[in-house]
Amino acid sequence: MSKVPLTVGGAATLREELVGLKSVARPKVIEAIAEARAHGDLKENAEYHAAREQQGFIEARIKDIESKLSNAQIIDVTKLPANGRVVFGSTIDLANADNGDEVTYKLVGEDEANIKEGRISITSPIARGLIGKEEGDVASIETPNGLIAFEILEVHYV
Repeated sequence: MSKVPLTVGGAATLREELVGLKSVARPKVIEAIAEARAHGDLKENAEYHAAREQQGFIEARIKDIESKLSNAQIIDVTKLPANGRVVFGSTIDLANADNGDEVTYKLVGEDEANIKEGRISITSPIARGLIGKEEGDVASIETPNGLIAFEILEVHYV
């Protein structure tokens, strides 16, 4: 399996979730299964079946996170010699060249992306169009909504 890029913060978030699943969620569902078993007949016991289903979800998520972390290439943007260029992990202040609207994006791995929080996947059309550009450059990017031109106002490495 190929390496999956992750920011330092993204890796930390996955590790925290993994610890929570293993130390809190897993013991709770095991306790719920034991309690449901104590109620008797398992064939018609909805609590038991719900707890078993929840256990399946938890175990699958644990496996998924462990796999992602084992295949992760953790990139610390503060240690990259970026010299003002847009690179993975950088935060970019942009202005839409057509209407002047300003937006800030952080380029992250696919698992970390959350547009509502301003984190876009490195594989997105906007991110691919910005990679390698510098402050002051204008990037014309083909998006599903058509061609958009962004002026790069500032690049941060945090």
